Amino acid sequence: MAAPRKYPDELRERAVREVRTTGRPIAHVAKDLGIHKEALRGWVRQAEADRGERDDRLTTAEREELRQLRKENAELKRSNEILKAASVFFAQEIDRPRTRPSR
Repeated sequence: MAAPRKYPDELRERAVREVRTTGRPIAHVAKDLGIHKEALRGWVRQAEADRGERDDRLTTAEREELRQLRKENAELKRSNEILKAASVFFAQEIDRPRTRPSR
């Protein structure tokens, strides 16, 4: 599970909107709202990526898709390991000579 967010989504949206609409420096807006300036800088960059204004970052949707694909990949790798172990086990069972119990 992800760590809880330090700042509520409403504050994030308000801060990004203020930076974009007023044109004020990020550091000034961050100080006014009691946010760390680097946190606000990251939010602004992410908002720009989500709008298609930046090519150097993944959008939020792309990040979510990547997270899901990584999770699915890990699951498939675990399943593959289980199947490999099972096939080795059954191959050994088939190769084992059968002896009849003595009467």
